[in-house]
Order: sequence, then structure tokens, then C-alpha cells
Amino acid sequence: MATGSSRRNFLRAAPLAAAAASLSLPEVLSAQTAAVPATPFPIKVLTAGTLAEQTTALQTKPGNFDFSLNPMLPFTCVLTVEKEKAGKEFEWHEGRDHIFQILEGETTYELGGKPEGAHMTKPGEWLAPKMSGATTVTVKKGDILMIPRNTAHKRTTKGSVTFYLFSVEGPLKS
Repeated sequence: MATGSSRRNFLRAAPLAAAAASLSLPEVLSAQTAAVPATPFPIKVLTAGTLAEQTTALQTKPGNFDFSLNPMLPFTCVLTVEKEKAGKEFEWHEGRDHIFQILEGETTYELGGKPEGAHMTKPGEWLAPKMSGATTVTVKKGDILMIPRNTAHKRTTKGSVTFYLFSVEGPLKS
């Protein structure tokens, strides 16, 4: 096979490999595609209509709609509507990053700083009642906020906010 792993290089080299091994090109291609693993979980499509229905339902009764594919996967996807709500403590995660996309309204985050009275709730998950030196940011409709792992954060919503949270777990790329 030619140097560089790509479909084009494979297709260029496949006839030569087939001839050398006395295999037909369809047999070589069949063997190559058989090596592709099956999708372990079903693919999920959430239509705009479904998301609009869930948003309307959550505006009536604020809360969360978890539309993650499977709890075994290393990410979470949640649609949230909250009104007049404030986090009691700062939280941070050793192996999880957050991405928030604000769909409606606004909310305020306190980010970073030095924890005071920190305690672990489970491996890799932390809370602290106070944080000295935190930075305050307000995010509004259309904004995206990315919070990297190990960054303390606490949200306060005066009024109402609707957002997507995409939370990704796992080791960092080396």
C-alpha cells in the first residue's frame, strides 16, 4: 500500500495488491470495508420541531431536557430553561469541559479564582462555597461560553435563560 493512510492511496494501491495476492478488486474492497466497526449506539436526530416543543415545555416548567445519545458515551447534551436561579456553590471538574450556547435571555457566570472550603463530591468533581478572585461574565442570546476543565464556575440567572450545555469528558489530546 502507498505511504500515507488515505482512501485515495488505498484505491491507487488496491489493484496492485489484488494482483499480487490473486484477489479480485471487489474482494480487496470487501475485506477493507469489513474492518470498519459497526456503530455501537443508534444515531439520533433531533428535529427543530422536537427541540421547539421541548423548549416550550421547559418554559412552562423550567428544567432540563437531556438529549444525549447514551449515558455510556463521554459527552452530555442538555437543553435547559431556568428562571430566577443561583448556584449555591462553585463547581469544577477535573476531566470535563463545558460549552454553553445561550438561546434566549441571559445569565451571569463567576469563573476561576481560588477556592475557599473546597470539598470533593466524587472523584474528579469539586465544590466550594466561596472563590476569591473569580471573574464575572454575563452571557446573552447568541453567545457561547466555553469553560475548560478545572475551572471553577457558578451561574446566577435573574430573569430567564434558555441554553444548550454540551459537556465533554475524557483525557486531553497529547
